[in-house]
Amino acid sequence: MSPLLQRVLQEIDQLSLEEQFEVLNYTAEQLKQRTVTLNKPKRKWLDIAGTAPYPLVEEDAQEWVTRTRREDQEHRSATSEA
Repeated sequence: MSPLLQRVLQEIDQLSLEEQFEVLNYTAEQLKQRTVTLNKPKRKWLDIAGTAPYPLVEEDAQEWVTRTRREDQEHRSATSEA
């Protein structure tokens, strides 16, 4: 047992029963969250590639790029004139 763990357990022994339950509940919740995170499979972009309909938001990607560039340029022009 590590010195840190021994010290923590000694500190827990000095807590009231209610506080010891709080430590227990906190520890159980932390372990549950870590277990869920560790057991959750990591997804890869290739796993979901092609699952969205084309075009995703009713606009072709190149059209979106062209439109946003034009809008940004118009905004910069309007801002520099002011």
